[in-house]
Amino acid sequence: MLEMVIYGVSFDMVGKQPIVLLKTREGNKFLPIWIGHPEAAAILMRLQGATTPRPMTHDLISDILGEMDVTCTRVAVTELKENTFYASITLRQDGREFEIDSRPSDALALAVRTSAPIFAAEEVIAESAIEFEHEVEDTEEVVEKFKDFLDQVSPEDFASGEQ
Repeated sequence: MLEMVIYGVSFDMVGKQPIVLLKTREGNKFLPIWIGHPEAAAILMRLQGATTPRPMTHDLISDILGEMDVTCTRVAVTELKENTFYASITLRQDGREFEIDSRPSDALALAVRTSAPIFAAEEVIAESAIEFEHEVEDTEEVVEKFKDFLDQVSPEDFASGEQ
């Protein structure tokens, strides 16, 4: 597993579908994951520090975990099967850890609320990540390159080729 950070949320210009862009903490590999509009809003709102008058679903889950003295210790994008990313949420309660199956978008929305580290399986990164050759320093340059990439790609392009 490699540690990732949320680099940003953008939109696929062709399908108008939101995409969360994860970046390896060390290096220049970017993992685009197509997500739903509500989850994109949930991730963006938290990243931008926005609040709602009433708790949204991911806020509610975070609040419930806190009240039950459960800690979200990590989230991970675990695999890619038939153009679908899979993820898990690792929780700890009373010294016991357990994993919960999750959509990546929900796992990421929870991670930004609980400050849990984000990971991705090396196989997923090898299969689906985009790597920039030069050190990434200019955010605008990365965003422009990513937008160019999005103009030419679809979720099917990330199929593993296995049937």
